[in-house]
Amino acid sequence: METQSTWQTAAILIARLIFAAMFAMAVAFKFMDIGATAGYIAAAGFPFPLFLAWCAAILEALLVIAFLTGAFLTPAALIGAVYVTFLGFAFHGPSHWATEQAEFGAFMSHFPFAAGLLFAAVHGPGSVLALPQGWPGRA
Repeated sequence: METQSTWQTAAILIARLIFAAMFAMAVAFKFMDIGATAGYIAAAGFPFPLFLAWCAAILEALLVIAFLTGAFLTPAALIGAVYVTFLGFAFHGPSHWATEQAEFGAFMSHFPFAAGLLFAAVHGPGSVLALPQGWPGRA
């Protein structure tokens, strides 16, 4: 197995911190006003908006933990990629563009984020500051 250079290790850690920060900001806004998040979800036409707001907050908190620790980063990054792609379509998709042109930019911003998450899923958490995957004592 090839070892990582110092700059590669630093780049992986910085990327993990950026992903964690993005999801941490999202979850912080949800925890500050879960009702507003539920209202936004209801406005998009989804049922059970308060339940879904809490589900989103919990998922985002778990993603923050995964990126900060490196634990289960590959499945977390895959779930995150699906999640942000879904959010792009659900809340900023084509039906929103006719009334608000800026929604197209919001929609498009989800795809580089999803691409980065897919890249992280493929390459994993790196070898530094990453908890081992799986259960203790198992290979």
